[in-house]
Amino acid sequence: MIRSLAALVLTFAPALTLSAADWPQFLGPNRDGSTPESVAPWGTALKPLWKQPVGEAHSSPVVADGLVYAFYQPKGKNADALAAFDAKTGELKWEKSYDRAEFKPLFGNGPRGTPAVSNGKVFTYGGTGIAACWDAKTGALEWKVDTLKEFNAKNLFFGVSTSPLVVNDQVILLVGGKGAGVVALEAKTGKAAWKATDEAASYSSPVRAGKQLVFLTGGNLLGLSETGEKLWAVPFEGKVGDLIESSATPLVVGDLVVGSTVTGGAIGLKVTESGGKYATQQEWFSKPLTCYFSTPVAVGDYLYMVNGTVSFSNPTITLRCVELKTGKVAWEKKNVGKYHAAIVKCGPAGKETLLMLDDAGAVTLFEANPKEFKELAKSKVCGNTWAHPALVDGRLYLRDEKELLCFELK
Repeated sequence: MIRSLAALVLTFAPALTLSAADWPQFLGPNRDGSTPESVAPWGTALKPLWKQPVGEAHSSPVVADGLVYAFYQPKGKNADALAAFDAKTGELKWEKSYDRAEFKPLFGNGPRGTPAVSNGKVFTYGGTGIAACWDAKTGALEWKVDTLKEFNAKNLFFGVSTSPLVVNDQVILLVGGKGAGVVALEAKTGKAAWKATDEAASYSSPVRAGKQLVFLTGGNLLGLSETGEKLWAVPFEGKVGDLIESSATPLVVGDLVVGSTVTGGAIGLKVTESGGKYATQQEWFSKPLTCYFSTPVAVGDYLYMVNGTVSFSNPTITLRCVELKTGKVAWEKKNVGKYHAAIVKCGPAGKETLLMLDDAGAVTLFEANPKEFKELAKSKVCGNTWAHPALVDGRLYLRDEKELLCFELK
């Protein structure tokens, strides 16, 4: 019997314990940059309901059980801090931290990975490779593991950036050690549940599709079982010189796994399973569709993606609408930012709109329209940012280089 990822994905249920109005992990409830919440065009410039100062980070805010969590480097300290704020009022409930080694990469200090909230715990993965578990209500630090030391791995040039994925009471991480390319930690204890592969780490984050875990590592698009068994692998990398640059998170849409890097372009892979054996088939490849940090979203038969290149002199990114089955470009809009823009698909099937937060701090609402780009509303909301926004109960939570902010979109 041959089964495709489409059939497996239909059985997918997030491992996270969450309410109907939560954004508890990177890229949202299903880790695909989507929410069933609708967003209507706004008539006047958006003004924050509240804002709070936070330390440096590219980590994105997450929301669970009425609290917003921010993960950052406290000012003047070599430490990682986690703070919880009341989602309605912005009131600081607690801030906790642990000390760590000094690390000052290019393009900003502080953690890159986004926390994951599950079963009353918050799991974080800092830029120096420290994985930690915190009590979601009190902030008490329950365990922490220096993964680079524990699994004999080296840090990446810009620092560890993977956002943890919680599956079956395990925390899944890209580590990059020999025999520990991927590591699963026990959520309760932080002890290694399993480790697998010699894969080099990347800046990307894993996703779950049915009973598969899908990764963009430093060298491959990779599928593992929930216990670390290698199911399939396809060479696919993004490098600048000797430096790994792969950053975008894979997207699973029906039969396809879509991967993209900043130098390697984009690929659509069909993954099938028969008798426990997995096979892959390249459906399309497009060299120009280079994603840096931005993960594409899918609406119907189309992808909406932000493409860019590595440039220090004149960086620019292009928003493109792409046929999901062929990789052909339907339309494009140039100069929507410098390096990054995060896209959120909003609304139920057939009534979607797309919300885009660019790296200059402007949020744009536009139609999910494969014929043309049609802007519905736009507003400057914050300073420079590479973080992904969270949309919960009509409120948009985001952060820039200095502040955590909340906006009403109802």
